[in-house]
Amino acid sequence: MWPIAVVLAMAFTVSWIVTAWIRRLALRLKMVDIPNARSSHEVPTPRGGGIVFSVLFLLAVTGFLVGSAPHSNIWIALLGGGALVSLVGWLDDCRQLPSFVRLALYAVAAAWATGWIGGLPALSLGFADVPLGWAGYFISWAIMLAFTNIYNFMDGIDGLAASEGAIVALIAGILLLCSGQPFIGWLFIGLSVALLGFLRWNWQPARIFMGDAGSNLLGFVFATAALATGRLSSVSIWVWAILLGVFVVDGFLTFGRRLAKRLPPYQAHRTHAYQGAVQSGYSHAQVTAAVVGIDVLLAGVATAAWLWPNGAVALVLLSYALLTALHLRYSPLRGS
Repeated sequence: MWPIAVVLAMAFTVSWIVTAWIRRLALRLKMVDIPNARSSHEVPTPRGGGIVFSVLFLLAVTGFLVGSAPHSNIWIALLGGGALVSLVGWLDDCRQLPSFVRLALYAVAAAWATGWIGGLPALSLGFADVPLGWAGYFISWAIMLAFTNIYNFMDGIDGLAASEGAIVALIAGILLLCSGQPFIGWLFIGLSVALLGFLRWNWQPARIFMGDAGSNLLGFVFATAALATGRLSSVSIWVWAILLGVFVVDGFLTFGRRLAKRLPPYQAHRTHAYQGAVQSGYSHAQVTAAVVGIDVLLAGVATAAWLWPNGAVALVLLSYALLTALHLRYSPLRGS
């Protein structure tokens, strides 16, 4: 246990210290988000801090792969796809890439990961498994691509994406450990610790943003893990869906409602529910703390779904119904 504790302490310390160095580098390179009408921040803030925990995560995956840890297909999926997603995100943080280029490269990363984990061959409903056949590959690819982008959309106020990621990674890691998957479990606990080191600089008032290098990587990693770990008879996609419920519901509902209103879905905006809460007078810290509280409750529900697989779908539906009500309460979008 002591070696693991030392590694986790190092992950936190490196993330904390190197993020400070990246902040200075970003200022020198003028990698700065300037506030505009669609921003939720009020002062110019450097971006790209997520490259630190992204590299730490990818180095850990490389170590497991080189060390011949079980389930090499998952390590290859995470390493190849994650490296591409993080690189594209970093380049976009440094110098804005055309949206179609980013989307195309993220689609390649999702295809890589889908191929290595074998798609989604069946969907368990608790009482029955629905075989998906070749359609499972397309569904898996679409989930990865969509959530890679959705997580980025949800990174709009101080501390939110990092806090969500830290809690999801921690709870998922613990459940994976309890399911007999120590390597993947400790990988996600390590990611949680690294995110806490970054959060030291990202909590309100944020002194650096994670940028695409971090937010897109987290979306890709969580989506890949959600699709892969269920096949190990450990943590099902439904458990992940509950843990990630705040981002899934607010992200996809906002995207769908903007489409219904014929608003450009990829244009920068402030129409997510969490942004609406800030516009109504709550501070970034208050909104993020509220989401953390919701995440803690969802962690309990997700644990119940892990213990009671036959009721997992019902727990997802219940959680999403309550999250939808919160979304409608605070979303700036009306009438759709």
